[in-house]
Amino acid sequence: MKKILIIALVVIIASCSSTDRKDEIKEEIKGKKKEIANLKKEISELEDELEADSTYSKESYHVPVRTKIMHTDTFKHLIEVNGSVEAINDAFISPEMNGQIKKVYIEEGDRVSKGQLLVSLNTSVTQKGIEELETALDLANTMFKKQKELWNQKIGSEIQFLQAKNGKESLEKKLETLKAQIAMAQIKAPFDGIVDEIYVQEGEMASPGYRVVQLVDLSKLKVNADLSEHYLSSIKKGDTVLVTFPAYEKIEYRVPISRTGNVVKLDNRTFTIEVKLQNKNSQLKPNIISIIHINDYVNDTAFVVPSIILKRAVNNEFFLFVAEKKGDEYIAKKTYVKTGKSFKDQTEIKSGLKKGQQVIVEGYNTVSTGTKIQIKK
Repeated sequence: MKKILIIALVVIIASCSSTDRKDEIKEEIKGKKKEIANLKKEISELEDELEADSTYSKESYHVPVRTKIMHTDTFKHLIEVNGSVEAINDAFISPEMNGQIKKVYIEEGDRVSKGQLLVSLNTSVTQKGIEELETALDLANTMFKKQKELWNQKIGSEIQFLQAKNGKESLEKKLETLKAQIAMAQIKAPFDGIVDEIYVQEGEMASPGYRVVQLVDLSKLKVNADLSEHYLSSIKKGDTVLVTFPAYEKIEYRVPISRTGNVVKLDNRTFTIEVKLQNKNSQLKPNIISIIHINDYVNDTAFVVPSIILKRAVNNEFFLFVAEKKGDEYIAKKTYVKTGKSFKDQTEIKSGLKKGQQVIVEGYNTVSTGTKIQIKK
């Protein structure tokens, strides 16, 4: 009996809830209808107000538009790719021999010339060896001179003369070797540039392959970029490109492509192009962001329209609206066109338009075929 009562109670509550929701929906519909009625009344009042103006009537209203008269123009398509800026001369300099840093002659930021001494190693032991050899060489020269005089006078043996000569020449070669070691201990600039970083201090040990100084020449830079293999046939060495830098809005270069890669990279199907720049006043720095603009297509007799006015039909064909004169008035007419390439906000029209036609470029969203239009100047 209790179960029956509970079930009946649930049914009653559900029924009441359903009835309440229906009442709410009915009230909401009434409110919406009232809003619609009010809007219709406001529209009617506004139209009556416009009708009072002789320049407007419901029947004679023309949609204001702006048009572009078609004539042949030059259309250029550009590829924009990010490039990596590098210094052509950028070196991490290391010594040719092991040794202790004796003296650092430069500071970071210094400009140096080719051949200028940057860092020297301790050569005291080698210098003592040179002094000893020079003393021994003096004696060997004297001995050789005397043996030569005796040999010219047919006095003494040929062996003694040759031994003196060999001793002198052997010491000379050893002296040359030690002097070469002294030169190797002098780390000099391989090219003109700026000292970007110094990695050692006086008293530390240095060895071949160990970075001592980074030297960079900012006067000559190169920019590398990777392009899709799709452009292999349209881009070649010598083509002029525009190079810009987001960090320097007023700096741009028009330079030829100095190199194109001969291998397509397997990982991303690209090839490399390279351009070289003369860096004015050393303003540009390695590794800054650069953009290379490459002109891969030009049509000197193209019809060009704003890309935004093009619409796509259900059959995927593109169309736009042109102004067509009908009697004393102009109407909008839907015209299907075949598009070419697009760049930024402009699109090339391959077919569908004629010279002198007026394409609607403003107000195109408010017209349809047959809409009366007023062309604004």
